[in-house]
Order: sequence, then structure tokens, then C-alpha cells
Amino acid sequence: MMKKNIYHILILFAIAIFFSCSNSEKFSIEKGKVGYLNSTTLINELPHIFKNDSIVSNLSEGALGDNYFQDDDEYLIYSKNGKHLLTIVPKEQLDSTSTIKSIQIFDDRFQTTTGLNIRTSFSDLRANNTIDKIESSFYSATLFIDELNATIAIDKEELGLKAFSNQKVTIEQIPDLAKMKSFIVWFY
Repeated sequence: MMKKNIYHILILFAIAIFFSCSNSEKFSIEKGKVGYLNSTTLINELPHIFKNDSIVSNLSEGALGDNYFQDDDEYLIYSKNGKHLLTIVPKEQLDSTSTIKSIQIFDDRFQTTTGLNIRTSFSDLRANNTIDKIESSFYSATLFIDELNATIAIDKEELGLKAFSNQKVTIEQIPDLAKMKSFIVWFY
């Protein structure tokens, strides 16, 4: 009887380890990889990869349309409970065999091995990652993290700067508690 109980406990432990490892892979971010998505993933594979989630497709008119200024195609991934997880942009518009150009992260469960996620403060980001370059735009400062091939935008209001100012931003100007506006992983 005792051996049988130990056997059942070991099986349950193995199952728990399997599911925790697969769950961590589902939400991992690495260079060229976000969860189960990588640089070779095709857009037409998204329904299979996210079979337990919802996908909303916002398709552009592409080169065939009248509006040349329309945004790229976007595939918004939502969990079944309605939480926005990711926005995926393909390299080629209106092409289901295209690979992925970029993935914007919205869910804080997606994170790197250093703990970087959409809710990470600037001080933690800076302590655990190398910021290779900062570019300033009218509304935000964009941080480039080459080790992930990622960009992180911080709203100028978080920096104490006015919108529409094109003032150059340095690392020293960014407050430790500044929050991210966007976190995008690029696949090129």
C-alpha cells in the first residue's frame, strides 16, 4: 500500500513538473522567440498555436488598396477570458504564408529569463538588461535592447517631459519607477 502511494505521488510530481515547464515555455521571451512563436512561424499556423485562445484579424488593403497610409495587418491574440495577450504583425501583408515581423507584448506572464515583462520598472530593466540605444520621438523615448532584438517605449509623461518635445533623452533622465508604454520583439 505504501509503495502504491509513493508511486502515485511520483506520477503527480512528474505531471506537475511537465506542465510547469511547458507553461514557462508558453510565456518565455528570448531573442527570436516569444512563447511558441519564432522567426519561422507562419501566420497560417496561428490558429493551431492559439487554439485555446481567440484571434482577431485586422487586415489592411495592402498594395492593392486605395489607402496607402493604412496600417499593417495585425493579429490580436486574446485569452478566452478576454485578456489581450499579444499583437502579431506579419512581414508580408495579406499573405497567410508570411512569417512574423514583430510581436507586441500585452500580458505580464510573457517574460525573459531576467524577469523583463511589460510591468517591469525602468530600474529593474536597466539592472538586468543592456540598453544599446535611446531614440526620442514626439510622445515617447524608445529603448533598444539588442540582446532580445526588442524595443521598449516609455511615454514622455513618465519622464516629466511634455509631448511634442523632440528633446533628446538620456538614460540618466529616466526615473527608476518609469513604466513601459510598449514592449515589442522584432523578428528580423
